[in-house]
Amino acid sequence: MTFSLVACDLEAGEWGVSVASKFLAVGAVVPWARGGVGAVATQSYANVTYGPDGLALLAEGVDAQSALDRLVAADPDRDQRQVGVVGGRGGSAAFTGDGCFEWAGGRTGPSHAAQGNILAGPQVVDALADTFAATRGPLAERLLAALAAADAAGGDRRGRQSACLIVRRAGGGYGGNNDILIDLRVDDHTDPVGELQRIYAIHDLLFGQTPEDRMIPLDEVRTEVTERLAKLGFDGGVDDALRAWAGGENLEERLRDRHIDPVLLRALRNQT
Repeated sequence: MTFSLVACDLEAGEWGVSVASKFLAVGAVVPWARGGVGAVATQSYANVTYGPDGLALLAEGVDAQSALDRLVAADPDRDQRQVGVVGGRGGSAAFTGDGCFEWAGGRTGPSHAAQGNILAGPQVVDALADTFAATRGPLAERLLAALAAADAAGGDRRGRQSACLIVRRAGGGYGGNNDILIDLRVDDHTDPVGELQRIYAIHDLLFGQTPEDRMIPLDEVRTEVTERLAKLGFDGGVDDALRAWAGGENLEERLRDRHIDPVLLRALRNQT
């Protein structure tokens, strides 16, 4: 009743899951991940203990296949389960029980595992894996691209209802105080994957990270920024005014010392 992709970007230190289903709030059940440790997708009469128990095994240094084998071996209802795992070193593993509803199956590759059940056909899992392998960019965008391709390939043969995207990176959360880099859910929607793409674009605007070498020295645009902020009623020193304006727009994660993010500057220009 679900198709999902579990994957990591070892260079970026990110682990994540994208998933969609004809099931209410699939993000509350299927995806599990921890920065620096790994990621798990548990589905098809999901045994939700696979999530925390799998991450605990991966945190101990157990590889993805061994962790999966141990989870499945301990489960008397394993024939009804489906699960994908990616470990802390990029190893991947997938399992589909003989009792899963057709079409059901999975594929693994470097740093990813794709799986699904009650699908339109094997082309859905192929779209997940092939699109992920062929796409470049941040892990979140690769996960979303793969999910969209699988949805277009037929997805869950019962229809559409919910979708979710999570990405974990140590210190990647709001304010740097946890690993929740991205946690977006669409719980009930006629086009959940499309809606997930829409809210990801908003998330990226507010919390995305522009490379440091693309930041603009604030002194180069200080006069323009000061004038534009004044038009919006933010007077005083440009640094304090910029911080006050950005905070009101929920763009505070884009602030940098002595520099301005081009995304922040574009948002300011659009308002004035």
